[in-house]
Amino acid sequence: MHQKLFTNPFRPGAGHAPPYLAGREKEKKEFARLLEQRPVLDNLVLTGLRGVGKTVLLEAFKPIAIQSGWLWAGTDLSEGATLTEDNIAIRILADLAPLVSGIKIADRELPAMGFRPEPQKQAVHLDYPTLRAVFDQTPGLVSDKIKAALELIWNVLSGTKCRGIVLAYDEAQNLSDQATSGQYPLSLLLDVFQSIQKRGLPVLLVFTGLPTLFPKLVDARTFAERMFHVVVVGRLNEKDSRDAILKPISDHDCSVRVTEKGVAEIIRHSGGYPYFIQFLCREFYDTYLQHQASGQAKPAVRVAQMVQKLDSDFFAGRWSRVTDRQRVLLTVIAQLPNCDEEFTPTEIVAMSVKKLAKGFSASHANQILLKLSDSGLVYKNRHGKYSFAVPLLGQFIRRQSDGTNDDAPL
Repeated sequence: MHQKLFTNPFRPGAGHAPPYLAGREKEKKEFARLLEQRPVLDNLVLTGLRGVGKTVLLEAFKPIAIQSGWLWAGTDLSEGATLTEDNIAIRILADLAPLVSGIKIADRELPAMGFRPEPQKQAVHLDYPTLRAVFDQTPGLVSDKIKAALELIWNVLSGTKCRGIVLAYDEAQNLSDQATSGQYPLSLLLDVFQSIQKRGLPVLLVFTGLPTLFPKLVDARTFAERMFHVVVVGRLNEKDSRDAILKPISDHDCSVRVTEKGVAEIIRHSGGYPYFIQFLCREFYDTYLQHQASGQAKPAVRVAQMVQKLDSDFFAGRWSRVTDRQRVLLTVIAQLPNCDEEFTPTEIVAMSVKKLAKGFSASHANQILLKLSDSGLVYKNRHGKYSFAVPLLGQFIRRQSDGTNDDAPL
């Protein structure tokens, strides 16, 4: 079939499902295991850097839950939704209401009126107004009100075939207590679900977020360490990366085939991160077909073209917001052999002495790391070590500092 009918299947957008989800069978099996808990003892945290496919994996869990007889509710946790205790409560009720709004729980008698001489009954459903009325009329703290609404929901569902409820929230690192304003939405959420799970309600929490998420949960409530099972979503291995590159094309009408060298280069420059695989593959096929359409006898896509596009679209905006002194520190970090894993201020100071005329002091390095952490470029783990919060940032920085880029054709 003619080449122009080919539709590029690769989708490098944020949270967009890839044409083939490679290498996540272990995580799916782990989630399926959690659905078999009676009672629920372990909730789930999916954590990892941006670009590893946390959102896509979360969406892949949804049909597993539904097929296992669980209801699924959830959404992104915006900062606005998590700002106050009332906001997080409303978020939960609004997410659950569509799942149960068709269930009739009572009849309400309507009084006789002129055009209706006899009293009539009106069905009361478990919809948002009903849940909100339960919430508003329950005395006590916000936590008591949420528990009352959740207990009502499960009391109704327990008479059905429903096995439980999954509450799944993406971008959960936005959850945060606000001591200055007296609002503790994160602690509230943990307290409520620990309490109802102790009572035997089959409600499973699933959070996805950046690596700062789990330490934040534990800082809010120490019991969170025992409440959550953490799954770190990492880069794909070579086999799974190959599948992510090649399997989508095998299912589409495309006569263009990336060479073995091209596959190896995409794996190398993507680092096995699913987002970068999608980005580079989309760029490869779009560029090749455009060259072919323009009449080039032997279209060739060069590595440098794709990597420069990746630098421009993904890294450049973040790099432009960094100060000159922060760039110097980041460039020093990029020279560390372990820069893509974990590094310490001591290692940064030692490398700066080797690479700079005037190295960083420990206090200065720590100050800059704190600023970089606030801007989302690095994060500090619970063991006092730092990591880049952006995948392959070290490679990008080295390309900026040495001005080199592989220009081989694929």
